[in-house]
Amino acid sequence: MSNDPKTRILIVDDDPSIRTTVAMLLADEGYEVSTAEDGFDALLQLKSTVPELIVSDLNMPQMSGFEFLSVIRRRFPQVLVVAMSGAYQAGDAVPGGVIADAFYAKGSDKPGILLKFVADLLKNSASRAVAHIRQAAPVWVPRNGKDSRGIPYIVLTCTECLRSFPLNVSSEVTSAVMETPCIFCLNEVRYIIDFSLSVASPKKKHEKLAAIS
Repeated sequence: MSNDPKTRILIVDDDPSIRTTVAMLLADEGYEVSTAEDGFDALLQLKSTVPELIVSDLNMPQMSGFEFLSVIRRRFPQVLVVAMSGAYQAGDAVPGGVIADAFYAKGSDKPGILLKFVADLLKNSASRAVAHIRQAAPVWVPRNGKDSRGIPYIVLTCTECLRSFPLNVSSEVTSAVMETPCIFCLNEVRYIIDFSLSVASPKKKHEKLAAIS
């Protein structure tokens, strides 16, 4: 029996072939599917139509998937998310630093796994939405550079008082969700440092390096 055709799913991936393949796979199951080529395109579409679920790549140009998913969790906490990437080994767990409800490893050649993730998430959508709202989404922050002493730092904006402050960080890039008190109001700010370049595929890494060299 087909699924409710009114269940809307948005596919976000900069690779046209991936977008088309995943869209066809889900459309064949009876879902109403739309696609976007990157995070900005997706956010533009979300202004008019909010889907029940988003399937998003992590390594994309313009806006990384990590940043996109952080925005989605904060602005649309009711939306379910399946993250996709070929940079991680297949597994049941969502990789650290990825703000998603499920993770699908590209290249696994098991499309049935993706369909199961989608069906299971939609079945438990109400409880997932409540969990999203209860726990504030981490803020995605880019690596800003180094201070006068040569120590790496980032700039955080408190989600409570909205004031920004610098924070020194380890030179080691980490995918973990971290917390620090706001220096102004002491609210605990949860954040993730952008590490999208570190999980880019070898080909995309080469393309990015060539573009800035």
